[in-house]
Amino acid sequence: MGTVSELCVSSLQTFLCPAVKSSQQTPVPDDLTPEEQQELENIRRRKQELLEDIQRLKDEIAEVTSEIENLGSTEERKNMQRNKQVAMGRKKFNMDPKKGIQFLIENDLLKNTSDDIAQFLYKGEGLNKTAIGDYLGERDDLNIQVLHAFVELHEFTDLNLVQALRQFLWSFRLPGEAQKIDRMMEAFAQRYCQCNSGVFQSTDTCYILSFAIIMLNTSLHNPNVKDKPTVERFISMNRGINDGGDLPEDLLRNLYESIKNEPFKIPEDDGNDLTHTFFNPDREGWLLKLGGRVKTWKRRWFILTDNCLYYFEYTTDKEPRGIIPLENLSIKEVEDKKPRNLIFDLISLHLIKACKTEADGRVVEGNHTFYRISAPTAEEKDEWMNSIKAAISRDPFYEMLAARKKKVSSMKRH
Repeated sequence: MGTVSELCVSSLQTFLCPAVKSSQQTPVPDDLTPEEQQELENIRRRKQELLEDIQRLKDEIAEVTSEIENLGSTEERKNMQRNKQVAMGRKKFNMDPKKGIQFLIENDLLKNTSDDIAQFLYKGEGLNKTAIGDYLGERDDLNIQVLHAFVELHEFTDLNLVQALRQFLWSFRLPGEAQKIDRMMEAFAQRYCQCNSGVFQSTDTCYILSFAIIMLNTSLHNPNVKDKPTVERFISMNRGINDGGDLPEDLLRNLYESIKNEPFKIPEDDGNDLTHTFFNPDREGWLLKLGGRVKTWKRRWFILTDNCLYYFEYTTDKEPRGIIPLENLSIKEVEDKKPRNLIFDLISLHLIKACKTEADGRVVEGNHTFYRISAPTAEEKDEWMNSIKAAISRDPFYEMLAARKKKVSSMKRH
């Protein structure tokens, strides 16, 4: 069957010119008068004009149909191109938040307004939580406007302070700089008091108590903190913060119990995130790591948490370049003639159960019996060594097994 336009033309041709089967005209009868012959000629001319009109209509229908089909494919191509650019913008944001936002604005994927940028960060699709926190904490005028617009998107009405903090800290990861944290927590306190008027005498009270809760979370759930605060100490620490008065004891007890029962944590950035980055790592910072195959020093961002040492190429990376489980390892200081190289080794009698990500994205097992690491200062070296020592886990049967393997190996050599 033909197209609709072809069927229409065929039907019209059949109706108007049923006898026209070829280009050869029907013979004119000899007994027609001149007037009748003229009338017949006029009829034939009108038929021909109609056929020509039908052909033009058919051509126009075909042209419009083609334009519609091309329009559909053009829109599809535009959407595909837009999606690619948005994905590129998210990737750039995760590497460098300001450059990512600039790229999205320059390509008309994001409006250059604080509200539009805040909505983009609040949705957080494909965005790294650390990168969001870094951007929100900047002190540029636009960043501060975005921060307040971002906080306005949170609804804290009828939530207690811990519940509100959980919601707020779920949407990004607090940066490490004190000034950034100060700006972000001040914006949070203002928004909480706006949603819950009358709970606190001032935003300063909310601000101070919010920090007290975050510190309580660290004290209760960081394994390196041995002296765990009691609820009585928490209440005592927060006396007089409500514009000189005390907060209700029941309120403080409820906040304490909420944190004790469930620590703060940041969600994984996506399903492939290997780090399980928690809100309060034991330690994090820049260190130098000596390469395995190529003996060069490389600067890496290290995070110590959950008895594992993770290292990243950038602080905004969603996945670590390597993971070093601190199981049955020992740590020792390395003497080096160059005083600027403040080095220590992570050592195992056997292969360390580590893994790393190759340049092509493959995750492979490491083949190290030791890792050599350098800290920027003597103080940081000592702090890292102490933190790692506290995080090293011991299998009670490991030493027995290691001694047995060493004995067997020694007997084979003899």
